Amino acid sequence: MLANKRESRKKKSTVKVPNYLLPFRLHIFTTPTPTRHLITIPPSASASTMASPSCSADTLAAMFGANTTDAAAAAAFICGQFDTVSTKFTDTAYAVDTTYLLFSAYLVFSMQLGFAMLCAGSVRAKNTMNIMLTNVLDAAAGGLFYYLFGFAFAFGTPSNGFIGKHNFALKSIPSSVFDYSYFLYQWAFAIAAAGITSGSIAERTQFVAYLIYSAFLTGFVYPVVSHWFWSVDGWASASNLDNLFLGSGVIDFAGSGVVHMVGGIAGLYGALIEGPRIGRFDHSGRSVALRGHSASLVVLGTFLLWFGWYGFNPGSFTKILSPYESGHYYGQWSAVGRTAVTTTLAGCTAALTTLFGKRILSGHWNVVDVCNGLLGGFAAITAGCSVVDPWAAVICGFVAACVLTGFNKLAEKFKYDDPLEAAQLHGGCGAWGIIFTALFAKEKYVNEVYPGKPGRPYGLFMGGGGKLLGAHVIQILVIFGFVSATMGPLFLILHKLKLLRISPEDETAGMDMTRHGGFAYVYHDEEGLPMKRIEPASST
Repeated sequence: MLANKRESRKKKSTVKVPNYLLPFRLHIFTTPTPTRHLITIPPSASASTMASPSCSADTLAAMFGANTTDAAAAAAFICGQFDTVSTKFTDTAYAVDTTYLLFSAYLVFSMQLGFAMLCAGSVRAKNTMNIMLTNVLDAAAGGLFYYLFGFAFAFGTPSNGFIGKHNFALKSIPSSVFDYSYFLYQWAFAIAAAGITSGSIAERTQFVAYLIYSAFLTGFVYPVVSHWFWSVDGWASASNLDNLFLGSGVIDFAGSGVVHMVGGIAGLYGALIEGPRIGRFDHSGRSVALRGHSASLVVLGTFLLWFGWYGFNPGSFTKILSPYESGHYYGQWSAVGRTAVTTTLAGCTAALTTLFGKRILSGHWNVVDVCNGLLGGFAAITAGCSVVDPWAAVICGFVAACVLTGFNKLAEKFKYDDPLEAAQLHGGCGAWGIIFTALFAKEKYVNEVYPGKPGRPYGLFMGGGGKLLGAHVIQILVIFGFVSATMGPLFLILHKLKLLRISPEDETAGMDMTRHGGFAYVYHDEEGLPMKRIEPASST
């Protein structure tokens, strides 16, 4: 039965048409059945007739017989009907693609709720209201500043390779280039980068500092980086066909570098300049666990982020109704599905790798560590999710978990305190994701996702040479350098002006009570416990 179903799907329903309609072929897609109905032309039709791409009243009028009263009028009427149908299909394509992009934007925006839950669960209960409010502010401040400046700096075109210079405050939008849905989608990305940074500096940062860094990051720093790698005018963009960097451009499809590295490196400088939380390291330098108060919120936030990632990665196509070959089952909708699969596999592999790795290192099955490992896999696959095979995504997730574990060990050794491991997770795993893409990008997928330039370099391990790897190494360096040169001085200035860190008294009491008028809920906090290996009571 299954074989019969497959055969039936391959068959086309053929409708015979009169000779005078031979120049025109109309593809009709029916829903929901997967069978594609096609009006075909008999083999007797000439090659010139079959090649006719449009309706011509003159050509059609000549095919009417001598008994036709007004051949020209009849031909014009028929062609007009075909033009109307064609226009309706065009309108439908715009509507489908816009709906797809808007839905993806809603999914990415839902990640803010995931960030809020993850952050709240990862901090101590006495700072819950504070961290929740900072997540709200990332979205609110980011929305205003991305509207005024950020979108123009990122995608305002025509522009130079460094920064955009049009469409401030959405001037001249909608246009043939951008619609409002595209702004909404890119804004959701911008506030995601700001949300990453807030996790690194949690539990010890003044409220005003959040406002300042969030506005600067979403209004200038992130937009400039996204212009470099995503705008058609960007100096390293894979879409800049007239001037491809190193002949390939940078393939950072959904932002392992543009979003995750930017947010992670910004958080790195904030946490370094602020210093560790009180009690994070004892007088002898030994690491002390300041555990988050709710593993339940961490798990809830992780699942919400997982759900939102299906808008983050597959949604980055921005369109779905784009055939790679007309009249074929395989098109951009297939690439969207493949991207969702690679995203899933990378996260799942990273989660399992972290689970067993932490079991070996600490003797425990730690759900919080598994959640962070899962997110590390997602951050890594984000760059190459659309141009790699599912089996490669498994490799990506495995290495991402190892990278995260290694960076966490380094952070502990150098007494770096990041309550959510944001710099290690997003910065470290994001950098690995950029390298991974340069190694495993498949030629076929690269040409499909980035058309218009046949023969461009692809993954080194897939036979594509080292040019793409060279471009991606440079991407890592320039992102690190630019974010260091912008966010580093900003945090240092805030520190010098005493606007960055709260007082020791406020930090000890908790910002919910001292800054926000009361605790989020009644709780019993635990003192920090020394981090050490404790053997389980049994092997099960």
